[in-house]
Order: sequence, then structure tokens, then C-alpha cells
Amino acid sequence: MSERPVHEHIRALSGELVQLSDKVLGNFYEALQVARLQDSQAARKIRLVDDEINLAEVRLEEQCLSFLALQQPVARDLRTIVTILKINDDLERIGDLAVHIIERMPELGPEVMDRYEFEKMGRVAGDMVKNSIKAFVDRDQHLADQVCKSDEKVDTIHRLVFRKVAEAMKAEGSNTDQLLAVLSVSRYIERMADHATRISLEVIYLVTGEIVRHSEDSFEKLIQSLKD
Repeated sequence: MSERPVHEHIRALSGELVQLSDKVLGNFYEALQVARLQDSQAARKIRLVDDEINLAEVRLEEQCLSFLALQQPVARDLRTIVTILKINDDLERIGDLAVHIIERMPELGPEVMDRYEFEKMGRVAGDMVKNSIKAFVDRDQHLADQVCKSDEKVDTIHRLVFRKVAEAMKAEGSNTDQLLAVLSVSRYIERMADHATRISLEVIYLVTGEIVRHSEDSFEKLIQSLKD
């Protein structure tokens, strides 16, 4: 690692994190389109991009660990590197969700994707991720709070999808495999929103030094306070 100032190292690592988030979001949106269009060739590209995401995640983690070992940062700088490491992990997990979606592609298609408005749901979750990363870059606690509030929007859509599927399964001759795929995709998007919330909680930790993610009670109190 070069001898440039600590703040320049941190800026560079933050920049790589932003680039990774852009690639993750792009691949996720593309996966929804691929599942809708049943494009097998494009599905292979989703997997290739996910491989790139995995490599980038490992590389960024290695750079952060090297920074910790060589620079031994303290206080705010230490919190920033720890936050980057945790966000990096969440982004990699979001990247995996794109692959999970195309794995369910055979049971989906335009009619199914449109009926359950998965692209709309995906945009809401995607905006949460985008805003959580912006909150990190800007050290914006208010924006991080707003992302946490938005999680309920995705949860509401997910519950609606679940109810629709439950009703459809009661119908004679229902396509069970297709309906299970619908539930899976809805759950993948809901998980994406959960990861965005986790990233926002890490931003709150970065700004305030308060850790809330390990305590269910404190987490619920935080979410409730944001809704009040």
C-alpha cells in the first residue's frame, strides 16, 4: 500500500465500493428483465457479471484488511473501514440474488412478471440500495433513516404477493411450480430491501457510533421511531 495520506486511501476504497454498488444494481435490474423476456443468452451474462462482482468484493475486502494492518486507523477512520467491509458483504449478497432470479426463469415470463409487478417492486428495493450508498458517501443519517422507513413499502408488496399466490394455489389446476417461483422472486426482492436497510444501519453507526443491528429490541425501537 502506497504512502499517500490515510484520507486518500479511504476515498479510494469508498470509490471502489460505489462502483461495486453500481454493478450490483445494474445486474439486478438486468436479471428482472432477463426473467421477463426469457433470454437464455442474457442469463449467462448475468452469471458472468456476478463472477466479476464476487472478484471485486474479495479484492475490496483484501484492500480494507491490508489498510487496517498497515495503517492501524483509529476513531472515525476505523469506523469507516469497518463500515466499508460490512457494506461490501451486503452488496455481494445482493449480487447473488440476481443469479437466484434467473435460476427461476423457466417458471416465469412476461405475463407472470407483469402480473406481480416485480419490476416495480425491484425499483423500490433498488432505490433503497442506491440511497443507502448515497447516505454512506454523504454521511447522511437522515437519508439512511429514510431508507429504513422505505423497507415497509417492500414488505407490504411482498405480503400482497404472498396473498395473491395463496389464493391462486386454491384454484383447480394451478401451476404450483410457477407460483412457488413467484414467491421466491418476491422473497429475493424483499431480501434486497433488507440488505439496503442493513447498509443504512451501518451508515447510522458510522455517523453516530451507535450499534443497533445486534439487538432485536433496539432495532425494532429504531424502526418504530422512524415511523412515528
